[in-house]
Amino acid sequence: MALIDDFRKQTKETVLEYMDKLGINRVVYSSLVKGFEPYLEERNLLFYIHGTNMVVVCFDLCGKNEELADEGDPIFLDDPEYYSQKGSRVSPVFQLSEALREMDDRMVNIFPPMDIYGVLLSESTFLNAKDMKGKWDTMRVHVIDGMKGLRHREIAINRRFNEQAKEVMEAIFGDDFRPFDRGIVNEKLEEMNSHSDEFEKLLKRFTAEGFEVVDEEDSLPDNADMDDDDDEINLDDFPKGSVHKIEDISFPDGEIEQNQNISVKVEILRPIANPREELDKLVGCANIKKRMDELVALTRYNKMMRELFPDSKQHDVSLHSVFLGRPGTGKTTVCKIFGSLLRQAGALSKGHVVVCDRGTFIGTLWGDEERSMRQVLEMAQGGVLMIDEAYLLNGKHENDPGKIVIHLMMSILADETQRDIAIVLCGYKEPMEKLLDANPGLQSRFPNRFEFADFTIDELLEITRRRVKEYEYEFTPEAWDKYCQILTQAYQQRNPQTWGNARFVANQLERIYIQHAMRCVKQNPTDKQQLRLLTPEDILPIDAPKEKRHIGFC
Repeated sequence: MALIDDFRKQTKETVLEYMDKLGINRVVYSSLVKGFEPYLEERNLLFYIHGTNMVVVCFDLCGKNEELADEGDPIFLDDPEYYSQKGSRVSPVFQLSEALREMDDRMVNIFPPMDIYGVLLSESTFLNAKDMKGKWDTMRVHVIDGMKGLRHREIAINRRFNEQAKEVMEAIFGDDFRPFDRGIVNEKLEEMNSHSDEFEKLLKRFTAEGFEVVDEEDSLPDNADMDDDDDEINLDDFPKGSVHKIEDISFPDGEIEQNQNISVKVEILRPIANPREELDKLVGCANIKKRMDELVALTRYNKMMRELFPDSKQHDVSLHSVFLGRPGTGKTTVCKIFGSLLRQAGALSKGHVVVCDRGTFIGTLWGDEERSMRQVLEMAQGGVLMIDEAYLLNGKHENDPGKIVIHLMMSILADETQRDIAIVLCGYKEPMEKLLDANPGLQSRFPNRFEFADFTIDELLEITRRRVKEYEYEFTPEAWDKYCQILTQAYQQRNPQTWGNARFVANQLERIYIQHAMRCVKQNPTDKQQLRLLTPEDILPIDAPKEKRHIGFC
């Protein structure tokens, strides 16, 4: 099957994951090139070659809703006035199409002939995309628009040349063809550093090209055969989320020995390949997403400044954070995304999350707390140490061992060598604020505050839709009405102190799935589609903990 056929099956939700899998496939050559004259000088291009098929992916980092000018007349490309009069810009689809024509001409001596197509990934939403699709197809360009956060995305490539790929790329770019990689990035930064008047251009390029390309040469499966170029591509053979070379990183097993008699297990959350994409998918959390973007942007900026001006004073960026919110509001999920985002930005070397609580540190013998803390910190190096319900460390008694844990943590945070770690304290807002107030040193060392609000009823219903869709279930209209009614009633009667938010929805759906399974086994429907249809019989009453009413004298 031709590469372009698989690209045409992708959506804005799936195409980047598909490209990640292509990027670790030994039988597909992939490479990033910075621009193609004279049509795409300022754009990033990814080349994929397999057999006699080549797909050129062009990135359009222009987040607007826009109407593109008519493509097809070359005079438009040389007439900027035309676009300004129409309130439009030069069409990236037309530019990519013209670049494909030029590449075709340069490959005239390649045999067998190469079939070449283009894919435009755009942060814009093209208002006339539906009307233009037929015309774009004739121009050999497939468009996927509305891709939010594209500039923050890393893309996997392998740069594994076979003779055919080398011949094709040299025909297009000349004998001195050299693919873009991190080494070239550093050379360009050094060159621009010697010309201070070029700094503004560099900063503009840096902010526009937020994604990086990661070489995946060493993270390929053992059964991938580089020389087997004519084989059918089987993307399922390749590990999901390998974009960050996660397979090359050793993660701890999570076993902590408090003393010779007792050991405890902590949860290790591995980093994810597409953290910004996963952050965008979260229901609600608008303020969280904004704060994450701000912190990551400052981290990336600091990294760039260190490369440009290594001897200058840098901004102090603390990664240590406080997550405030009730259960089920997404703190653990966001913490996992947080670690992966910081790894992408170059602030952490691994990006994994070590999940702990009071029980992780408090042992039965003198010195257990210090032994546990040091082991946990060693596990969390390169990633995030998440302490859930951290306020429980602030015991009421003066000799509470939790206070020892806090003092140990304070001493470690004061160590300037402990840079490759981010500590996140999680818990209910009120007791967490008491913890911070009781320990002024924590306030200054945890400057980043993220508040997770309870989900609204509309957000809980959207979470329900997404969770049900994951299992390919579908509510009948009557079942959905019943579910909405009883969830709304439970929400109105909830006890705000014990309400489980998304966790509550997940628990109720598990009850529905069990009831649905029992009904299907009993009724044995003949139509297999009925097995995925949730009916009113499957929707059980929701038993939500209600707020206690106090009875007494005023």
